[in-house]
Amino acid sequence: MEIVRQVTKMNAPIERCFLLSLNVDLHHLCTKETNERAISGVTSGVMKFNDTITWRAKHLGVYQNLTVKITDYDFPNYFVSEMIKGAFKSMYHRHSFVWIENQTVMTDIFMFDAPLGILGKLFSKIVLKKYMKEFLIKRNLILKQVAEGNDWEKYIA
Repeated sequence: MEIVRQVTKMNAPIERCFLLSLNVDLHHLCTKETNERAISGVTSGVMKFNDTITWRAKHLGVYQNLTVKITDYDFPNYFVSEMIKGAFKSMYHRHSFVWIENQTVMTDIFMFDAPLGILGKLFSKIVLKKYMKEFLIKRNLILKQVAEGNDWEKYIA
């Protein structure tokens, strides 16, 4: 199993950062490079506990679908999304939020297993772990910009 950890600090209230992280429309904006779109389940607005969503995106040159479910949720402290169907052998993503020194610190813990046995493990170590880290950094940069700016009200009322 590979683990990617990413910490993002935002000068915005913890509740805002939490809800923006669950917003499908903002996720579309954050993932323009991969043309990520919600194609079933919750396709707009803010996801909540037990919601499912299927994303379609182009990663590493290949279009694929990933269905995840919000399996754990404690507003505004953390939520977990887990793959129920997709290209990974398994996938677990925990978003944790803490208010420290007048800013929200969001920590992503993204754990995954690739399929295809030893070939998948090798591919994960050489390519996929770095790719997923960069994906989270880019996504979180846009999330941070929206949370700290004036556009956040477009995504949460």
